Amino acid sequence: MDSGNELEQRNRHFDALASRSGLMWLGQNTNHFEPCPAVRQAMIDCIDAGECHRYAPPLGVEELRGAILEDLGLDQDFSVMVTDGAIEGLYHACHTLLGQDDEFIVTDPGWLWPRRFAASRKARVVELPIYDRDAGFRLKPSQLREAMTERTRLIYLVDPNNPMGSIQTAVEIEEIASIARDAGAFLIHDCTYRDFAEGHTLAARHYPQGTITTYSFSKWLGLAGLRLGAVVASPETIDLLAAAPPNNLGSSFLAQRAALAGLRHKAEWFPGVQDRQRANQTSIKQMIDDLEGPETTVFPSHGNFLAIDTCKAGIAPASLCAFYLERDILIRHGGYHSIRCGGRFVKVSTTVPSEWINAFCSQFEEAIEWSRSAPVVQTLY
Repeated sequence: MDSGNELEQRNRHFDALASRSGLMWLGQNTNHFEPCPAVRQAMIDCIDAGECHRYAPPLGVEELRGAILEDLGLDQDFSVMVTDGAIEGLYHACHTLLGQDDEFIVTDPGWLWPRRFAASRKARVVELPIYDRDAGFRLKPSQLREAMTERTRLIYLVDPNNPMGSIQTAVEIEEIASIARDAGAFLIHDCTYRDFAEGHTLAARHYPQGTITTYSFSKWLGLAGLRLGAVVASPETIDLLAAAPPNNLGSSFLAQRAALAGLRHKAEWFPGVQDRQRANQTSIKQMIDDLEGPETTVFPSHGNFLAIDTCKAGIAPASLCAFYLERDILIRHGGYHSIRCGGRFVKVSTTVPSEWINAFCSQFEEAIEWSRSAPVVQTLY
């Protein structure tokens, strides 16, 4: 099958999922809790005011840019470029900063798309394995130091890690930032899941001139479908990225008004989201602990998801996903995150109604038994 046909098949697959009534979305780390009322009202007000007819400022609404810096605890020495989702900022950074034969360092498992962005620029992708329970499923600074060469141009660190749910310590972040600074390399610190973490440390504080922080509204605020994010970096780096951005006419006014309302009410609204998703994690953990074989990786996870190792259970993660999909439950297999160790785990989203988690847990033993004798699953995305 050629790549064009495969792409069409993949799109039809997700279109069918999006149209599937009653599907329980436990596979994309999206937030399915009810939205903050102020966010809903902000979108209505934006439509009523006719703002959707206009282009937004190219770097984003000024009040939102300031609110993002405030949320991160960074000062005006940094600059913000609002993007059409955090992934657009990541894509743009890779395409702007990487060239042929440059080296791009990532963790494995991690997120496959940055590797593809780098490969499209003909950069060399260097994967550092972190699927190691003894190491806490996180990057060791010594690994990074050993991997650095004179060709290292860009380091990509998703922290908290997707899909493991691990978080780098403050000491590790400081050392990672130091390694990047000493090499004159850029460090992309993907902080998509920082709001679900305990004790998260920003690399930007240790390496302000070369750190690019990616910021997302998809997970904590539940705006995945509105596609809004940001990159935060030094003014000089933002100038470099803003020279030819994909969204030079600005990101959606509707999404920006929703995001701004979310930040204004974050302190009163988000703690309830965190409490509910942590309770969901606990329900899954208790269910897993009562069984022989499957194991959680990092608990509590510092993201809005939980990874479950299936190796000792003797089952293929893709088979487990296929079982649940037949029962209107979408979970993700590790192959989406890693070629090397994707056959070892599944990932379950936890910013979802508790009824969805109960449905997942109540069928897990049956899913294991079914998966042990199930035929090999050929295609799952």
